[in-house]
Amino acid sequence: MQVHFGFEELRPEWESAVGCIGTFDGVHLGHAEVISRAVAKAREAEQPCVLVTFDRHPAAVLAPSRCPKLVAPLQENLKRFEALGVSATVVLPFNAWLSRMSASTFLEDILRKAVRADRLVVGHDFAMGNGREGNTEWLSQRIETVVVPPFQVESHRVSSSAIRAMVEAGDVAHAARLLGRPFTISGVVVRGDKLGAKLGYPTANLARSFDQVVPADGVYSGTFVCAKGTFKTAASIGTRPTVDGQDRRFEAYLLDYPGDTIYGYSADLLLHERLRGQEKFASLEGLIEQMALDVDRVRTLLAAGGDR
Repeated sequence: MQVHFGFEELRPEWESAVGCIGTFDGVHLGHAEVISRAVAKAREAEQPCVLVTFDRHPAAVLAPSRCPKLVAPLQENLKRFEALGVSATVVLPFNAWLSRMSASTFLEDILRKAVRADRLVVGHDFAMGNGREGNTEWLSQRIETVVVPPFQVESHRVSSSAIRAMVEAGDVAHAARLLGRPFTISGVVVRGDKLGAKLGYPTANLARSFDQVVPADGVYSGTFVCAKGTFKTAASIGTRPTVDGQDRRFEAYLLDYPGDTIYGYSADLLLHERLRGQEKFASLEGLIEQMALDVDRVRTLLAAGGDR
């Protein structure tokens, strides 16, 4: 998949394309339905499918105090677009200038001239341009537009806001059903204070670089993926109250890990199920006993297919 940042230098040699546009935070099953419809329409017409998205959530500019945390970073979304069959993605910097652009200018200068879209596929609640003037009805009057209706899973309308709420409540299992995959925390492995190693459970500490939604504090079953391999994981998210910790940590104990150093490696932590909330134990011995139980439970759950 080709990726272009900005549209000013875009010089497509295709005569026409099927355009698909949206924020697509997290690329959940509802987003996947919209994108798949666009790809199918492009294949049918023997055209490229060109997706237009943004480098940040529009609320980061329009209403910073109410801007939601991301379900997934841009690089993860780009991987999903490619997996769904998108030919090219144009990532627009959502800044004050773009936020003031009229719907007509957006349609003519970006979608028609730069992308060369002669038809669009959008979600039911899509709107573009200053004041969200370019809603689905407005678009349908000016360009051939396929409007994809709301997508539901288990009677729940799939949305990024619903997924954020589930993740924040610790219900990562339910969030995974709306995402179509486990909720993932991405970061790099950094040095901690070695407390886990002292307790017999050395952990990989993940440091993030973007403002992603944070799961409720607690212990989770998960999968840890890095260049060294894929490992079943007992993950802890929280402030470590037993040792009077202050900052929130993302720690993963890798089951059956051979022990090679992974400091500085990028890694993904896939969360499958929340086992319990964060607790403050009366002693380190009590904490160690509970950690042993947590690891045994994770091993049992994942051996039984709890990572699916």
